[in-house]
Amino acid sequence: MTDEIFHGVPESIAAALQKRGFEQLTPVQLAVIQAVQATEPGQTVRDLRIASQTGSGKTVALGIALGRHFIEKSGGERATEALLIVPTRELVNQVRDELRWLYAGIPGVRVEGVMGGASYMSERSALSRKPSIVIATPGRLLDHIRSGVMACDRVAHVVLDEADRMLDMGFREELEAILDALPKERSSHMLSATFPRSVLRLADRFQSNPLNLQGTRAEDAHPDITHVAHLVRPRESYLALVNLLLLSRGSRSLLFVQRRVDAADIAERLVADGFSAQPLSGDLPQAQRTRALNAFRNGSVEIIVATDVAARGIDVPDIETVIHLDTPFDAETYVHRSGRTGRAGRQGRSLMLIPTSQERRMRRLISILGIEVDWQPAPGPSQVRKAARKQLRRELWERIDSTDGRTEQQLEYAAGLLAEREPAAVVAALLDMASSGLPCEPKNLSPAVASEKERFEKYQQDFVTFSLSWGRSKGASPKAILSQVCRRGGVSGQVVGAIRIESDHSTFQIASRAAQAFQAKTRKPDSRDPGVVIQRLNGVAPQRSPRPERGSRPERAKRPYPAKAHAKKDRLARPPRAEAARKRKPTGEVAST
Repeated sequence: MTDEIFHGVPESIAAALQKRGFEQLTPVQLAVIQAVQATEPGQTVRDLRIASQTGSGKTVALGIALGRHFIEKSGGERATEALLIVPTRELVNQVRDELRWLYAGIPGVRVEGVMGGASYMSERSALSRKPSIVIATPGRLLDHIRSGVMACDRVAHVVLDEADRMLDMGFREELEAILDALPKERSSHMLSATFPRSVLRLADRFQSNPLNLQGTRAEDAHPDITHVAHLVRPRESYLALVNLLLLSRGSRSLLFVQRRVDAADIAERLVADGFSAQPLSGDLPQAQRTRALNAFRNGSVEIIVATDVAARGIDVPDIETVIHLDTPFDAETYVHRSGRTGRAGRQGRSLMLIPTSQERRMRRLISILGIEVDWQPAPGPSQVRKAARKQLRRELWERIDSTDGRTEQQLEYAAGLLAEREPAAVVAALLDMASSGLPCEPKNLSPAVASEKERFEKYQQDFVTFSLSWGRSKGASPKAILSQVCRRGGVSGQVVGAIRIESDHSTFQIASRAAQAFQAKTRKPDSRDPGVVIQRLNGVAPQRSPRPERGSRPERAKRPYPAKAHAKKDRLARPPRAEAARKRKPTGEVAST
């Protein structure tokens, strides 16, 4: 069975995969194995251009592709023969650790990482020993190349991992300088979740006749993720976040924000509210970022607040919830973020807190992704407390069914309590003591915000249409009609819907809750405008204004000019000479009697 699963994988690498617990290979890994098998022994694998989403197993796929080179070269002279360039420090550590266990069975293969923020002298020492594979961030790698510490003359394989992000982060010049320093005869591989034009231009520059491999597509990515959208008022995003985290107690949550300063600020506020949270951003020293990730990985910290760039290196398989506190700019960012959960066959949730002002943009983005999203109101205090009670009861039943950890002394004391006191009162007191386990009180939110779609549907369903025998030919305007409707019906503008003006009549909508009273009040003729008739439309043709007689001009509604307008009109009407004479009249002139 194992031979069938790892068919085509070199024996030493297959053993490492089996030891790691791999039960099957992902689509991108299978595609790479086929490409390797199509290459004759002793020949270099073709340039690979691999498109696959985050969490699809691209690193292991790449390791399989490069594995044959190091197996065939095993025992040769020490030299750096493979170079992997990644966008962030966290990815350096992640890829380095992944390749170390994957190549553990290949003699002589050493993997090192270099990155900004680490000790420069320690890296110089490691590079001087000529490791087989170097994983690096662009800036630090270029420093080592220019200083002469990094020898590139034997590099046979260069890999750009997450190339789309490296270009987004402004590493184009560094990448081009690195590629110019490498041997012309080499294999060049590129891994990216997406291949926009900018990435393709770079790929075409440094790859020759590449083999395009497709792993997991964006629309097929992460089928184990449930996507939920909560529409919130902008000022209540943090309050809704607290309630979501209270519902997710006991599990790892990854929060995304756009700015570095927000990562620190939100983490600090969450700690003040009783949560175990740490920020993760480029502003932090590498040692602090490493400590935060290790604490998140071992469970001593349940919440990481990260920027998009810093989160690229988070490889924790059991993140249950991803929360988008700041909405993503584009579909690729959403896929990268949500791909941090629902990995290795586990179920995950991607929760979006969407301000009302961004609802339309996010609906377009969701449509581009082609994912199914459940739109729900943000949870309120009652929902949080109810969930806490249910969780407490589940834990209670589990404790009752389990006998682990109980002592004879505890059982004797419990029996004494039940004998001396009313059993129901004892249990109720214990439940009351156990129910105060929330880190903080749930936050009060405003009533649920209706989505734009719901508002549109309500707008369509909850209005009654009326007609007005006053149209454009008689000078009707939206403002004048609104004033007429509110005065005649005794209503405010809040209950008035769409106004449509035709040539000889108009229509408008009144909220259904006010329609009956409005109809009764406007049925009577108006003393100020007796010719203007308002009637409810129930399949009846609207009454129109009388057609003007042939040759006559339609009378337009008279609008009074403001006082300043009258004054300006009077000044314009004065004869120019008289106006000029008035201005030349000397001050203090005495009028004759």
